[in-house]
Amino acid sequence: MKVIHLAAALAVATFGLASFAVRADVPPPRDVPYPGTLKISVDATDVTHRIFRVHEVVPARPGPLTLLYPQWIPGNHSPTGPIDKLAGLVVKAGGKVLSWKRDPFNVYAFQLDVPQGATAVDVEFQFLSAQNHGEGRVMMTPELLSLQWDKVSLYPAGYNVRGITAAASVTLPAGWQAATALGPAAKNGDTLSYKPVTYNVLVDSPMIAGKYARRVDLDPGAATPVHMDFFADAPKYLAFTPKQIQPYRNLVQQMYRMYGAHHYNHYDFLVSLSDKLGGIGLEHHRSSEDGAPADYFTDAAKSIYYRDLFSHEFNHSWDGKYRRGADLTTPNFNVPMGDSLLWVYEGQTQFWGQIMAARAGLWTDQQTRDMLAFVAASYDRGRPGLASWRNVQDTTNDPTIAQRAPLPYRNYQSSEDYYSAGEMIWLDVDGKLRELSHGRHSIDDFGKAFFGIDNGAWTVNTYTFDDVVRTLDRIEPFDWAGYLRRRLDGHGPLIGGIASHGWTLVYNDKPSDAVKAFESRRHFADLTFSIGLSVGKGGKIADVLWDGPAFKAGIAPGMTVVAVNGHDYDPDDLKDAITAAASDKHLPIELLVKNFDEYKTVRIDYHGGLKYPHLVRNASKPDTLAALLKPR
Repeated sequence: MKVIHLAAALAVATFGLASFAVRADVPPPRDVPYPGTLKISVDATDVTHRIFRVHEVVPARPGPLTLLYPQWIPGNHSPTGPIDKLAGLVVKAGGKVLSWKRDPFNVYAFQLDVPQGATAVDVEFQFLSAQNHGEGRVMMTPELLSLQWDKVSLYPAGYNVRGITAAASVTLPAGWQAATALGPAAKNGDTLSYKPVTYNVLVDSPMIAGKYARRVDLDPGAATPVHMDFFADAPKYLAFTPKQIQPYRNLVQQMYRMYGAHHYNHYDFLVSLSDKLGGIGLEHHRSSEDGAPADYFTDAAKSIYYRDLFSHEFNHSWDGKYRRGADLTTPNFNVPMGDSLLWVYEGQTQFWGQIMAARAGLWTDQQTRDMLAFVAASYDRGRPGLASWRNVQDTTNDPTIAQRAPLPYRNYQSSEDYYSAGEMIWLDVDGKLRELSHGRHSIDDFGKAFFGIDNGAWTVNTYTFDDVVRTLDRIEPFDWAGYLRRRLDGHGPLIGGIASHGWTLVYNDKPSDAVKAFESRRHFADLTFSIGLSVGKGGKIADVLWDGPAFKAGIAPGMTVVAVNGHDYDPDDLKDAITAAASDKHLPIELLVKNFDEYKTVRIDYHGGLKYPHLVRNASKPDTLAALLKPR
């Protein structure tokens, strides 16, 4: 036994040394300029096969060279670079093919030797966009394409990306138009070339292109232009009116009035109105990628749920791009990010996204209150995991843990709750600031002090938890560190901000317009707060509230509701059954469900009726929520 133990120990030690040696071959980033300019040319004309064909020229010296495919993607906060979509990699020098080797412990790193006399290597590969939504985000359709430079480039290891200069060009299908935050350098037929920028700026400047486009100036005559660049599945979806655009013009001004500064030399909303292109909402310093349904304007009643997407992503130019958590700010795209401050980056942006939607007129005050009620209910009754085993701070690890993959029990696992739970925390902070200052100060003061500085700068200004606390303390002295940590690390409900603003969260049997829009757009029946489940199109059960009535009856996510009380499933019939069971305690809520190839009948013991969240005024307190939502 001793011999076996010794052999095992030697094997582990040898393997460990080998592992270290391989890892050591990937040079760490240094903050020195990279010699030469990285040239990236993309052929995006093959929309039939959804293939981006890439040719790069990478300046290089003789000797070892490691090329990296971006792994840790800004805005995703996670190692989600789609390396599985890279194919056909060929590297040449002087016309001769060079062998390359993928690092077995870092699949994003490609190692090769540059021969003597060579001053550059030519790199060719294809990025294969998903053919359907089950394979990932579809980035090409017959009418549209979404080009993100991190997907279509390799870059040299050993350098800070701020020190690598890149010049990019793209060839589009004939006659297509394009929009990006990059500055144009030349146009030759359908090939667009852009001015050289640092590689981090290139990655932060995606493109959208397509057959059908329309551009709107959101701040006419301004020294710093702001535009919305719309690309659609068909021309009819671009038939929006000046009245429909006005709230987006208001949004720009409301952001300026609150922050008092901006951090770009121009800004573009890159908007896809499409049911084919993969949906997206991704922030960038001088642009945002905003995916909405094709009928976003033509069937506006169903689009309520999506409208704060634009205010959310625009806010990220201040919160997330200009000011960024120190542990999220890495020297290149293959150094792991730290997500501990996402409750500020995403949580406060979620807050401002909804508040600014009200101030700009994207939502009415009532719609905003409905949305706040919808969010608050989750942190009152809809997150049993946060009430027991997890906390909000721990959910900041979810971009790495789950990488936004579907979860069996979303409500219990509490994935990425730093968004909406963060929103509730910042609503609470606003109430506390108003209380401490007797109405003199609010969250607006924090926004201006923390994010509204250095007008015109669009570098990165990092911060820590202590910086957040110090800024709050300058506005109103208080134990802000303890206040925030109790909410981030504890397990209590997070709806104190509702009460502090003079409102009460209640439940009744009437769905709000927000719930109706959500159910209509998603083909959904949200019964979370009654029988404890949500049912999608065709009766597919999406989520089941942990230890709720449906859970206790033996229902699980992934099952399909086939029948309600002996009749074919219909969401309205299920709601009627819940209502009837509330009036007559003897009436069952009986569901026939399919689980794989098995069918079973379950009875849900619930007689409380339909439950939907709403906010009602508490007349004993002033309505400071109205003051928060009021346009500046």
